Amino acid sequence: MMLTTHTTSFPSARLFQRVLFAFLTLLAPVLAWAQVSDAQRDYVLGAGDVIRVSVYQNADLTLETRVAESGSISFPLLGQIRLGGLTVPKAEKVIADGLRNGNFVRQPQVSILVTQVRGNQASVLGMVNRPGRFPIEQTGMRLSELLATAGGIAQGGSDLVTLIGIRDGRPLRVVIDLPNLFTASAKTNDPVISNGDTVYVDRMPMVYIYGEVQRPGAMRLEREMTVIQALATGGGLTQRGTEKGLRVHRRNADGKVEILQPGMNDPMKDGDVIYVRESLF
Repeated sequence: MMLTTHTTSFPSARLFQRVLFAFLTLLAPVLAWAQVSDAQRDYVLGAGDVIRVSVYQNADLTLETRVAESGSISFPLLGQIRLGGLTVPKAEKVIADGLRNGNFVRQPQVSILVTQVRGNQASVLGMVNRPGRFPIEQTGMRLSELLATAGGIAQGGSDLVTLIGIRDGRPLRVVIDLPNLFTASAKTNDPVISNGDTVYVDRMPMVYIYGEVQRPGAMRLEREMTVIQALATGGGLTQRGTEKGLRVHRRNADGKVEILQPGMNDPMKDGDVIYVRESLF
C-alpha cells in the first residue's frame, strides 16, 4: 500500500508582508484617532480655531476651515453651522445629525480634528521663561499647567501669581500662592483657566542691606524673614558693626520713607533697607 504525502502551499513571505502592510495602512487612521486624548476630545471650539472635518467613506465632504467670529462654519450640503462653544464630540454630532436628517448620508460617521487652536487662549506675562499667548487645548486646564506651558517661573520671579479674567460676567482678580498648589488641597488652590485670562508673575520681593555687614547688597525676602535672619544672610555684622545702630528704612502706605528702629525678631517687608551703623567704641 502506497502512502501519498500531501503538501499544503503557503503564501510567500513577500506576499504576506504586502497583505499585512495593506491591512495596517487601512487601520492607521483608526489607530491615530484612538490615540487622541480625552482632554483633546473635550476641547471647546472657539472663533479662530482651524478644524478638519471628515466623513467616513465620503471624501467629497472632507473640509478644512476656520471657525468664524460668529462661531459658525460653512459645511457642504448643510450651509452655515454653529459649532462655537461646543466640544469636539458635540460638534461631530451636530454635523452627523444634519447629514442624516437631510437624507444626505444614511449613517454618517463624522470626525473633527483641531489643527490650530486660536479660539481659546490665555496670556502669561512677567517673570516667566516664555511669556506670550498660549492656546487652551483642553477644558479644565489649570494655572499650574499654563505656567508649565510658559516654561515655568523665571529666575527672580515671585511665588505669588496674579490671575485676571472674567467669570460669570464679573471681573476676576485673584492672587495665588504657588507653593500651596502642591499641598493636599491643590485642586482648590489651582484655578481653572478660561479664555481671555491673563496671568502675571511679578518679580520676587527683595530687601537691601548695607553698612557694617559682611556682604552688603540685595537679597531675596524669604517668607516670614526677620531682621536677624536678614543680617545672617548678609554674613552678619563686621567687627565694627553694632546692633544698637541698626535702622530700617521702610516706605509707608503714602509712599513716604520712614526710619524705624526694629527689634531683631521683627518681620521684614518687601523693599526694606537695613542700615547697620559703625560702633563708636
